[in-house]
Amino acid sequence: MKHIPLKSCIALLLALTLTACGDKAHGEAEHAHEDAAASAEDTHAEDVHGEDEHGEDEHAHEEGEAGSTTIKEAMAAQAGIVSAPAQAGIIADEHDVQGLLTPVDGRVAQVMARFPGPVRALRANVGDRVRAGQPLASIESNLSLSSYSVSAPISGVVLARQAQVGMVAGEGTPLFEIGDLSQLWVDLHIFGADTQHITAGVPVTISRMTDGVSQATTLERVLPGTATASQSTVARATVRNEDGQWRPGAAVKARIVVAMQPADVVVPLTALQTMEGHEVVFVREGERYSARTVTLGARDARQVEVKQGLRVGEQVVVEQSYVIKADIGKAGAAHEH
Repeated sequence: MKHIPLKSCIALLLALTLTACGDKAHGEAEHAHEDAAASAEDTHAEDVHGEDEHGEDEHAHEEGEAGSTTIKEAMAAQAGIVSAPAQAGIIADEHDVQGLLTPVDGRVAQVMARFPGPVRALRANVGDRVRAGQPLASIESNLSLSSYSVSAPISGVVLARQAQVGMVAGEGTPLFEIGDLSQLWVDLHIFGADTQHITAGVPVTISRMTDGVSQATTLERVLPGTATASQSTVARATVRNEDGQWRPGAAVKARIVVAMQPADVVVPLTALQTMEGHEVVFVREGERYSARTVTLGARDARQVEVKQGLRVGEQVVVEQSYVIKADIGKAGAAHEH
């Protein structure tokens, strides 16, 4: 074997070591580069996937409409949500006025003594219902010294009683006032420009202030004079008084219909809500409720004309529409959050 000097061995070992280290470093660098490239591709794929998911969410939200919500039928019924089809109707030009109930002329009678003498007995009091011919009082005549009866000339209610037992009634002295209150006049007070177009023959609805009970009737006449105290024009109608709760002297409210205007689509005022400064109604399709912006026309005390945004037959929420508005608002706030 050939002898190799020590210095040459050390130099050879050093060279081999450096070469091995260089190869290893180069391999690790290439591996690191490949890992980084793979990581970058994964990151890019995740970004693209995230963008797709976000885009799909936005698209789904857009299709779902921010002005819509879904409410199960049972929950809608529990909340009192009621819908009805939009339909054609009539918008009334109405005027709200007030008035007083009064007895009808010719239906009030005065009961008087026929002969002078003291009142010996009374058989009726204020508020009693009496029939025609029913004895109301007994008077002893000063002329014949015999008693005679004073009877009711008409059937009705005793409105007033002036007689007292023991008083001396002169001939023609009023003893009772009886009124037939089965019908009453309503004197309505009309002010200003309303007097120019409120005429006899138009419909009018009279409402009691005590309990809100209403009755439909017709304006019979507009009186030629002016009420002195209020400087108003008096328009008169008649109401039936079957229940006896329409009382002379009581104040009432009335709604006079001056004109009627047909409309292709109308909804109740209860269907209207305001969202983002726009008038809307809520259209129901199954269990889905969508806000629909509408253009409105004439309105009266109960309903409004819809000129654009709604078709006849579409189901519109007519009761508890504010519940739908609140639910849509809540859903919108949750989405923004």
